[in-house]
Amino acid sequence: MEPRPMEIDPIDGGPKDNSGIPPPPPPSSTVVSSSTPVLIPMQVSEEEDARQAIEMLRGDDVSARVAAANRLESVATVLGEQRTREELLPFLTEGIDDEDEVLLALATSLGKMIPQVGGGMYAHTLLPPLELLLMVEEITVRDAASASAQTIADSLPDETFQNQYEAMLKRLATKEWFTARISSAGLLAKAYPRLTPTQQQQHVLLFVRLCQDETPMVRRVAAQHLGEMLENVVQAVGRKSLQEEGVAATLLIPLYEELASNEQPDSVRLQTTQNCVSFGRVIGALVTTPSSEKSLTENELALIQRLLPLIVATIDDRSWRVRWTAAAKFANVIKAYNPIPGAMDILIPAYEKLLQDPEAEVRTAATFNLALVAQGCETKVLPAMGMSTEDEMMMTTSTTTTTTNATNYTGERVTSAERLVKRVTSLTEDDSEHVRAALAMVATELAPILGKDATITHLVPPILLLLRDAASEVRLNLISSLESLNKVIGVDLLSQSLLPAILDLAHDGKWRIRLAIIQQIPLLAKQLGQDFFTDKLSSICVAWLGDDIATIRNAATTNLKELTLLFGTEWACYNLIPPVDDIRHNSSYLRRLTAVQGCAQMMDAMDPAIAQVELLPILLEMAIDPVPNIRFNVAQSLGNLGSICDLMTYEQQILPVLSLLQEDLDRDVRFYADKASAKLEEEYASKK
Repeated sequence: MEPRPMEIDPIDGGPKDNSGIPPPPPPSSTVVSSSTPVLIPMQVSEEEDARQAIEMLRGDDVSARVAAANRLESVATVLGEQRTREELLPFLTEGIDDEDEVLLALATSLGKMIPQVGGGMYAHTLLPPLELLLMVEEITVRDAASASAQTIADSLPDETFQNQYEAMLKRLATKEWFTARISSAGLLAKAYPRLTPTQQQQHVLLFVRLCQDETPMVRRVAAQHLGEMLENVVQAVGRKSLQEEGVAATLLIPLYEELASNEQPDSVRLQTTQNCVSFGRVIGALVTTPSSEKSLTENELALIQRLLPLIVATIDDRSWRVRWTAAAKFANVIKAYNPIPGAMDILIPAYEKLLQDPEAEVRTAATFNLALVAQGCETKVLPAMGMSTEDEMMMTTSTTTTTTNATNYTGERVTSAERLVKRVTSLTEDDSEHVRAALAMVATELAPILGKDATITHLVPPILLLLRDAASEVRLNLISSLESLNKVIGVDLLSQSLLPAILDLAHDGKWRIRLAIIQQIPLLAKQLGQDFFTDKLSSICVAWLGDDIATIRNAATTNLKELTLLFGTEWACYNLIPPVDDIRHNSSYLRRLTAVQGCAQMMDAMDPAIAQVELLPILLEMAIDPVPNIRFNVAQSLGNLGSICDLMTYEQQILPVLSLLQEDLDRDVRFYADKASAKLEEEYASKK
């Protein structure tokens, strides 16, 4: 009787026969001759490591089986390609009924074993265990198995792909248990381009069945891949698939409408927006791709008339989750449909309605996309009709009516930014702080699109309102995003309004708010200019050095360096060094420590000659501070002055102080002084 797979020895290559084979070496606990003074551990070979992994897979310890499953590549390497295919893989297939952690590791490892089975020509031998893993209940295992299956499919020759792999997908799609059908939905969509025409027809029908499956979870996953299937069908079959009798027009587009209907659960309708984005990319590519037939056919225009209302319908969906998804992805919708004539006249009013949704979460998601929507819409749109958004949406729900209105309109069109900026003022008055905070982050990005005059007229007034908002997060977000506005109009118009907002944030009770405004100070200083900053804000920067929170004090010392780099050494000597010199006399050692750190930061940014005169004496005087923490921080700072001070300064001023610190009573001070002295000695030795 032939031995079953893996009942033979996995390393030695046959049924175990002890005749003529020396016994294995004794374990480490075996008594060793007393003449051996040291026990030298024996190195584990690759063969022994593989044997241990096999035994671990057979064992009862779950963690050991997980570790062994993660080492399958090395095991397969030791076994060789043939034995991996004939012994290891059948063994793994028989052991699929295991804990989810083990199966997850196994699913991941199988996708990495293509070289170990002999490359793409033999990669199909990895499919049997993966097929079983694609049917388990745990979603993480199925996801890992799907990723591995796709990796293996990419390596298969076309003939093998169209035989073994295609057969596996067909079996999964028709299995009784729903988990197998879930796994097949995504793999079917990805496999379509490499199938034969006959197989393509069969697989589209299988995919349609999955989209109409009685199990909502199957329909949800199929809906997630509907857009991908459409794109692959059009890519493989060509433009004819969109014609009246084409596979996309007759089979896939009706699925869009079916899966977007109110009879479907929320989890299925959530996919409508992304699927419509895929359709927009397909049609947009037909318009923008250089070819002799750039204009859309009547059938293609008819498909657009069927799909655009589906996007608009998501905005009025009864589920806020569906509306939130539409709001979060609306920038992608605009980008996809931008090349399609007339689409923006329908989509921009729809987006405006999202900005006024009853749910704050939906309005927040829509507001985050404000600038991206304005940037993505490159065509001019109809101006607002002077009616409520709801009434306007009732008119634009019918794409035929909207197209007629757009065609008959003889007035001047406007950019989407010019239309949307009029919604900004109403958003500044939104009841939700999160909506206003989102607006503060993106509103200034409209400035480059609007241009200087329109920005001053329409955008600056609501920005001034945001600067006076009661919520500190709103004011902070706006100040953090002023760079785009500064490039268009500068901040002169905002400087008087900026100052109160900055002062409020500088003294905010939440230290994280203070930290955030500190981090914005260098950028604000650059935008506001030296004179304004010196008069109004330089005192605040120094005041932060005395904050009760250590993180704030550290950030403030970093700001001293940034401001010195920005405004120069002379400015720092007049505006920063005197208050820092005052802080070193403070009764609190923590404040004096901040002075040490501030001096060290500024010395890196100042002119070396001036730094030796203005800052070095302050550091040297603090070397006799009664608190050891101050003294060893001085030693650390002195150790970093090798690139700043000349040799004479080192020998006459720094070295005597370090020598004194090297004899300090505190061992930490002595340690850092020795370290600094050795570092400087090495640096200055190279300069002599």
